[in-house]
Amino acid sequence: MNNVIQAMLDRRSCRQYKQDPVPAEVLDEIIEAGLYAASGNGRQGAMILAVTDRKLRDRLSAMNAAVMNREGTDPFYGAPAVLVVLGNREVPTYLYDGSLVMGNLMLAASILGIGSCWIHRAKQEFESEEGKQILKDLGIEGDWEGIGHCILGYPADGIELKAAERKEGRVVKAE
Repeated sequence: MNNVIQAMLDRRSCRQYKQDPVPAEVLDEIIEAGLYAASGNGRQGAMILAVTDRKLRDRLSAMNAAVMNREGTDPFYGAPAVLVVLGNREVPTYLYDGSLVMGNLMLAASILGIGSCWIHRAKQEFESEEGKQILKDLGIEGDWEGIGHCILGYPADGIELKAAERKEGRVVKAE
């Protein structure tokens, strides 16, 4: 089987992480893969906010937990790095573009031995005044919507990432 297709079949979400940081060069490789995701008309309507600063990472986690009314929890499962994908609302395909970026990030991470998981609620976080201020403080201007958080880290010891059985009846062939 083709190595890329095998990687797609093997990738799973990770929800337990070691605290070891992801090396910058590995993170950069994952980010580059995300930037090469397909986009509508080649407009590249998504950007990546790479968060390795523990204080900002914890702030985003707390904001995410508050959206779920689960204050005091860590929806990022202890992952030391978070890649926030933002979509430019001025680009008609921003939601799809950002989703493709998320897929590329998770697949690249898996190939490089890094665990990942898509965490939702970025939309609500960055629609809030606090979220808008974070973007402003980072020099990010424009009308951006949070698409998702790609949490990254080395899977905790003993974690087995195994695919669930695939549901039947999800393909209809019109031959």
